[in-house]
Amino acid sequence: MTNFDLTATVRLDKWLWAARFFKTRQIAAEAINGGKVHLNGQRTKPGKEVKAGSHLRIHKGSLEWDIQVSVPADRRRPATEARLFYEETPESVARREKVIEAQRLERASMPQPTHGKPSKRDRRMIHRFTNKSG
Repeated sequence: MTNFDLTATVRLDKWLWAARFFKTRQIAAEAINGGKVHLNGQRTKPGKEVKAGSHLRIHKGSLEWDIQVSVPADRRRPATEARLFYEETPESVARREKVIEAQRLERASMPQPTHGKPSKRDRRMIHRFTNKSG
């Protein structure tokens, strides 16, 4: 991993992108403007500067992260390195794992289709049925 200046500051949207919470800076900025990201307990703007020690709460879908910024990085790095840019609280990890497990159980209880798309024979039967009734 390259050396980072821990005293530097970086734009919030750029940091969220670099830490791989969002795929693009534009999506990160939209999440910030939509109130999905809180910096030190406050709603914020995409251009707000973050530094080492800043506290972030990030909502993405049904998941929520409660993290402390460790490295104010402005360059996107591989996911294994990006995880080093922040420290997540143990409570946040537990909450997220609980939500993920609940979603997994919910998906497992839903009926799965027996097969994929209809075969040519099935499509012909569907067309015959719909043409006769209409």
